[in-house]
Amino acid sequence: MIGKAEIFQMLEHFGIKKDDKVTVHTSMKAIGPVENGAEGLLDALREYLCDGFLLIPTHTWLGIRERPYYDRHQTPPCIGALPTVAAFHPDAVRSLHPTHSVAVFGKEAAAYVAKEKTFTSGTPADNCLSRLYQEHGKILLLGVGFESNTYIHAVEEALNIPNRMNPETVCIGMLDEAGQVKMVDFHGHRTEGLPYSISVHYPVFEKPLAYLGAVSYGTLGNAKVLCCDAVKTADALKLLWSKADYDLCFEMRDIPEEYYK
Repeated sequence: MIGKAEIFQMLEHFGIKKDDKVTVHTSMKAIGPVENGAEGLLDALREYLCDGFLLIPTHTWLGIRERPYYDRHQTPPCIGALPTVAAFHPDAVRSLHPTHSVAVFGKEAAAYVAKEKTFTSGTPADNCLSRLYQEHGKILLLGVGFESNTYIHAVEEALNIPNRMNPETVCIGMLDEAGQVKMVDFHGHRTEGLPYSISVHYPVFEKPLAYLGAVSYGTLGNAKVLCCDAVKTADALKLLWSKADYDLCFEMRDIPEEYYK
């Protein structure tokens, strides 16, 4: 059974400080038994990051066409146990983004979430995940791989990588702070020629990013853990794309070593 001490040790292993800004993607199944389950993991992470803040993605992209609007107080996440606990936690400040919301915990959570103003794409520049670059944040992948690293979507959107955004829009609703439904014309992530999300191929970035010092490794319970530095990750991806003469992750193809060595 994994307790708070093991979770703290894992965070200390990565050099994460009490005042860091950290986002966490998880597979509770991969980690194994945790004392008090997802709630116990969330409590330990929050306690450790007492002087910083913790971002838990609470994405709701699944079913956006079917529901009338996104309500941060009621719309459940579609990405697992920890996000579901975090989304409706009484201490969480959940963002308004209709597909890529996050639940933020910490003293500055409300101010951080309030800076998010753009809701017409998945990960725009003022998105809570995108701004981890300015905050010198960290991305923890607990029992999941690069395919779950939404921050890469944010970097690709910032770099304006071709064939990542759907040129067509879908009109979707969100319930704003005033309790009014706001409709936005939304461009989702889409890669022409692939029947699934490009993120399935994001693991091709792991080897070069590790070589460039953007990724470090550890464990928690039964799970492999990756810690990505937001600044180094974005800068490394910018370097790789500057060398590329093809779409680096359209398929599971090793990135040429001359791009990064």
